[in-house]
Amino acid sequence: MTMRKNPEGTRGSNAMCHPAGQLFVFSMVAACLLFAESLAIHPSSGMRAERGRRSALAVKKVKTYRDFNELASPSALLSSPRSETEETVINGDHSTDPSIINAMNNNDDTVVQHTSSKAQTQTTAEQPLSIWPQFDDLDKRMIKIALPCIANFAINPLIGAVDLFWVNRMGNALAVAGQAAANQVFSSAFWVVSFLPSVTATLVSKANAQGNKEELQDAVSQALVVGFYVSLVGTFLMLRFPEKVLSSVLKDGAPALQYAKPYLFIRSFAFLPSLVSLIGFSAFRGTLDTSTPLKISLAANAFNGILDPILMFTLAMGVSGAALATLSAEVISATFFVMLMLRRQLFRWSKIFKLPSWSKLKPLLKGGAALQLRNVALNVTFLAVARVTQSLDETGVAAAAHVFQVGGIVLLALSTVAQTVVPNELIEKIDATTGKRHGGKSDAKAVVNRLMSWGFILGGILGALQLLLLPLLQKSSPLEEVRQAAVMPSILASCYQLMNGLVFIGEGIMVGCGNFLQLSLSTVVATIGALISLNTLPSIFGLTGVWMSFGVFNSLRLLGVWLHQTRFGPLANSNMEKTIVQ
Repeated sequence: MTMRKNPEGTRGSNAMCHPAGQLFVFSMVAACLLFAESLAIHPSSGMRAERGRRSALAVKKVKTYRDFNELASPSALLSSPRSETEETVINGDHSTDPSIINAMNNNDDTVVQHTSSKAQTQTTAEQPLSIWPQFDDLDKRMIKIALPCIANFAINPLIGAVDLFWVNRMGNALAVAGQAAANQVFSSAFWVVSFLPSVTATLVSKANAQGNKEELQDAVSQALVVGFYVSLVGTFLMLRFPEKVLSSVLKDGAPALQYAKPYLFIRSFAFLPSLVSLIGFSAFRGTLDTSTPLKISLAANAFNGILDPILMFTLAMGVSGAALATLSAEVISATFFVMLMLRRQLFRWSKIFKLPSWSKLKPLLKGGAALQLRNVALNVTFLAVARVTQSLDETGVAAAAHVFQVGGIVLLALSTVAQTVVPNELIEKIDATTGKRHGGKSDAKAVVNRLMSWGFILGGILGALQLLLLPLLQKSSPLEEVRQAAVMPSILASCYQLMNGLVFIGEGIMVGCGNFLQLSLSTVVATIGALISLNTLPSIFGLTGVWMSFGVFNSLRLLGVWLHQTRFGPLANSNMEKTIVQ
């Protein structure tokens, strides 16, 4: 067995002279600069003290807003300061509307309330809303939505860890590598068409905020119809051409193929139930119900965890038993989601079997086409990573060490929260109890700032925690060579969590704002950088070079997030000012 080891000092120095090495260094430096700018002394964004001031006061606020931003850093954790101008100013001058005039008269002495202190009367001054977590009403509202979502996202990786644990108990590195390769191929094929859940969640969130139940049902029903046909194509291709599909990860004649093919054959039938489950999850998430999907995932994946040892060892099915257990869990999950969506009237069978009009189908397909480009770019990267990792050695040790890594499931969950909360906040609503307006760009800006700060903090905490738990995590494999190969990649993965916190949530915000094309183009650029790095760094640094390439990939994605929140996004400073002037 020969594993590529890190070169000696001279060789490593020469490697940095290579364009790919220079790209890695540039990416890390750029990421550090973005962090430095994001954490520069930055005034807190303010919380509006009043709703709907008279237009004379609105003009004063516009001037104050501009003066305020002249002193501010270009970004606040990769986002610009929140506009203090009210939605009434953003939407134009409403001073001629009697109802608005009455509302402004009634609200001249509005009290600004903060959870950190008792309410204090404020008539003209505005109290700042910090971009950093304060555990105030805004934080509590986001946490209430986020916690079930985080738990839900934590379940699947944990169950995946259970599968990996039992496959590792076979004591065969090739079995681990084969299962990992087949799982990567299925996941890549599945996520190529996973634009449906992301677009569905955004459309459902907007319809739910507007109280439009018909539009909500249309969004879910059309996603299920499109998902059905897409899943049939995906399942057929994997069943009909398993060798060609697996060749994207494994070389022809690779020893791990004997374990990968039977696993992929069984997992192929999970394409439809997996997609139905994700659409169901997105539908509930769009209505701000994240508890129901959590309960469904717990039930289905508990069943998977129980079946794994029974099928793999008691019935001696090996790797195929792990695939069958996962398929069973997906079918149970999809069944629960369909039953509960019908009960909640999130879709109707009549809409499923009715040919949708182009006007109703257009938003789903338009957003989906843009996200499709992103999904293809992401999976080109992940498949390239898997293929390079598999090619590092013929024993499967590198592949086993690579799949050993732990991801930032909390950050991914917060990304989906951003996809739901941001579009909901962008819709202006009137509280039925108080009659006050809420929502709009100002509220959305506050949510974005707070989400980004949470991402930065949690990314740092998760990275530190992963480093502390590294000795325990390594015990998931009984193979000493796998544990040794995983040390440096695990350290790099932990360090990248800080960057991931901003990237994941920032890209979720881009989806929530409906800027699908911007997100896709950013991901394509990042993929190009990753492919250039993967072409060189792994041949010099081995498995560590693969994770260095991940650093290049996420650094370029971070740049895309920064550009969206400071230059091109709807909540960027310049765009907010343009809207105010209009």
